[in-house]
Amino acid sequence: MSGISNLEGDFKVQSDKCRYENDTIVSDYTYNTTIVDEGNIVRPMSTEMQFKTETKVGKVGVMLIGLGGNNGTTCVAGALANKHNLTWETKEGTKTPNYWGSLMMASTAKLGNDRFGKSVYSPIHNMLPMVHPNDIVWGGWDINGSNLGDAMKRSQVLDYALQEKLYPYMSKMKPLPSVYFPDFIAANQCERADNILTGTKQEQMETLRKNIQDFKAENGLDKVILLWTANTERFASVEEGVNDTAENLMASIQRGEAEVSASTVFAVASILEGCMFINGSPQNTFVPGVLELARKHQVFVAGDDFKSGQTKMKSVLVDFLVSAGIKPVSIVSYNHLGNNDGKNLSAPSQFRSKEISKSNVVDDMVASNSILFEEDEHPDHVVVIKYVPYVSDSKRAMDEYTSEIFLGGKNTIVMHNTCEDSLLATPLIYDLVILGELCQRIQMKDKSKEGWEGFHPVLSLLCYMLKAPLVPNGAPVVNALFQQRCAIINIMRACLGLAPDNHMTLEHRLESTLDEQLAKQQEARKKPAMSDANGHADKKIRTN
Repeated sequence: MSGISNLEGDFKVQSDKCRYENDTIVSDYTYNTTIVDEGNIVRPMSTEMQFKTETKVGKVGVMLIGLGGNNGTTCVAGALANKHNLTWETKEGTKTPNYWGSLMMASTAKLGNDRFGKSVYSPIHNMLPMVHPNDIVWGGWDINGSNLGDAMKRSQVLDYALQEKLYPYMSKMKPLPSVYFPDFIAANQCERADNILTGTKQEQMETLRKNIQDFKAENGLDKVILLWTANTERFASVEEGVNDTAENLMASIQRGEAEVSASTVFAVASILEGCMFINGSPQNTFVPGVLELARKHQVFVAGDDFKSGQTKMKSVLVDFLVSAGIKPVSIVSYNHLGNNDGKNLSAPSQFRSKEISKSNVVDDMVASNSILFEEDEHPDHVVVIKYVPYVSDSKRAMDEYTSEIFLGGKNTIVMHNTCEDSLLATPLIYDLVILGELCQRIQMKDKSKEGWEGFHPVLSLLCYMLKAPLVPNGAPVVNALFQQRCAIINIMRACLGLAPDNHMTLEHRLESTLDEQLAKQQEARKKPAMSDANGHADKKIRTN
């Protein structure tokens, strides 16, 4: 029998460290850290903090840049299929919608132990009030003007029977005209570009701002989030006087400077409208001027590049190897795919953006083990991406990991991964929006200081979903997936006044506590199951 139970439904924390007020949850929290000083002196440190979480979610709208692409159409289709509980037939039988692949919607976190010592898990989306994808209002822009029903068919991601069920909903939606700067994306995209804005860069940015304002007003929204899921752009050159400061960037947009990308124009428009901007592609949208502007306006930005398949596996496997004392010395990653993302990446400049985001994912894990690696030593790491139209959205990823092991031995792991690209990326879009919106409602403070503050405008907590985490200046980059997930869960626990889950489980490692738990279990077996007023057994906790 498994020693695990699942908590179904909402829960409430009963503790003097957690108070449920009218529109907020206020918690007291002791933040324990360890400082290592010069001379190898190690000192434990404790900071008494408070967290305050607004419980009113409000009505949320999301505007996708690339709304008519594979990810954009799949994202909207998935939310509609779940909202209307559509079912469809396949050769394997009847299928029902779900949010599998989403950390926030389909994953659980350990909450604690029951009185018998069994671990109790809760759905992550029940930890704190969160927006539900079914309730989000979707909109956005695309350089192609096809309605979303036709764009969904073009993408060839979903089962045909599901497409037929969704088409009446999707065909009513049409993307807004988008910004199109041909120099930043592959030339092969020009044939799709029939729905584009005209005018100067300044005029186009003002149009985007008006689009955001209209979308918010027409749908009665409390907040809007923008997310880039369009083509990968080439890297923009960071130039003094052009995009190095917020003032210079605004002036560059005004005069139509060539080295200002479409994604940067979108980011600036979003920030000026007070809307969080998330970059799901690998290009350097967040040039220094954008980051300065985000800090000036205290608006969240997050990026870069969805972490869905091959790179997510790499962040897990390399973390395992290095943590196990095994030295990876060669990592070779090959992909081929046939969707429009692959077509765009077949151009060298756009591929280079992707290569950079994929290649840096192991750096922090390698640097963490000075027994295996000398300073500045890295494994050989090669990334190859090829465009093969026939495979469409079904990306193939093949990896070879060669490691040095005990007494000069070699170990090689070879992995083949068939990634349904958009079906893996779309749940990340939901996660980025859900977690990003939640972070907008969390404030914290050191009890010894005055005033509450939110997270830094560079929202690094979203890095679990992103290949090349954007972090505030001076903060370390963390790519290890387990650490990224723990940070999310433990911050939610802090908002409830709960200590971090430290995995020590001492209650299962001492003879005395195990004997107590066994005695409680034996006593419980002698008592009848608890029932409610109607005589139904309590089903709030499901035991596996």
